[in-house]
Amino acid sequence: MRDEIEVVDIAIIGGGPVGMFTAFYAGMRQASVKIIESLPQLGGQLAALYPDKYVYDVAGFPEIKAKDLVDRLMKQMSQFEQEICLNEEVLEVTREEDVFKITTSSDVHYSRTIIITAGNGAFKPRMLNLDNEAKFEHANLHYSVHDIQDFAGKDVCIFGGGDSAVDWALMLENIASSVSIVHRRDRFRAHEHSVQQLKDGSVQVVTPYVPKELIGESKVESIILREAKTKEEIEIIADDYIVNYGFISNLGPINNWGLEIDKQSIVTNSRAETNIPGIYAVGDISTYPGKVELMATGFGEAPIAVSNAKIFINPNESLHVAHSTSIMSRKNNERKKEKVKN
Repeated sequence: MRDEIEVVDIAIIGGGPVGMFTAFYAGMRQASVKIIESLPQLGGQLAALYPDKYVYDVAGFPEIKAKDLVDRLMKQMSQFEQEICLNEEVLEVTREEDVFKITTSSDVHYSRTIIITAGNGAFKPRMLNLDNEAKFEHANLHYSVHDIQDFAGKDVCIFGGGDSAVDWALMLENIASSVSIVHRRDRFRAHEHSVQQLKDGSVQVVTPYVPKELIGESKVESIILREAKTKEEIEIIADDYIVNYGFISNLGPINNWGLEIDKQSIVTNSRAETNIPGIYAVGDISTYPGKVELMATGFGEAPIAVSNAKIFINPNESLHVAHSTSIMSRKNNERKKEKVKN
């Protein structure tokens, strides 16, 4: 029966940036790979929610748009073969003899090891939690930005105080007619450099205020704001309103796989191993003492997980391999020889 099913070396659950880089590195280690992603495209939140947002903390790029980073990861990954399964939510993972059986919403897959790169799991945006909010979602109340040019020449109001809210305010500053940002505290949670840029620019900073009431029928005409301490009320008027309160994440079925979970994250050790032998986790979904949740951290954890997965499959494998230059040179030479044969 085992001979009749396809078994890959590494199944990667999650097709965001870290999952894509994990697939690339697994290809460099000559592992057979399958990526299983619940969304209809690769790229995770970057592709689904922030394609036009600039990313500043990826090594080698002073700044790069999220969609361009995803495109580059796709090009990097495509140097090796891997099977990509989209629109498949992983429901159950079980051990059958020496392989894992991965049951999704539409198929069953088999793999010798698993690397979970599912970010924060399933996510949905945090709402304003105001009356009639839902009816404006498809009008001019937004929880993500798919095309920044949609706001060209418009008056835009942004709600939030974290990196995403401040980044959008800075990006829209030279595109929109005007930009205001509303935060419930006087201090922002974003990176200090970004906050300083915000203060030095033309964005109107409205603090400490919270939204109280949405005014309008077919779209939001204005929003009543309440001062956090004095309860004084003011009205803010804009063409479009963007809510950047972050996301509510849920590990969903992952909670039922027998993994050790701590505060919606999978506990791992320094080898990216979970409490289940053969299952690894990297990126924002994993946690360990001193963990810093950055995309760059996930990129660094990917080779650790892949290398240890290779040893799990074959204990004679080495944890330390040749430099990438040597590996890719050897691969290119093999391609040239193959062309000569044909």
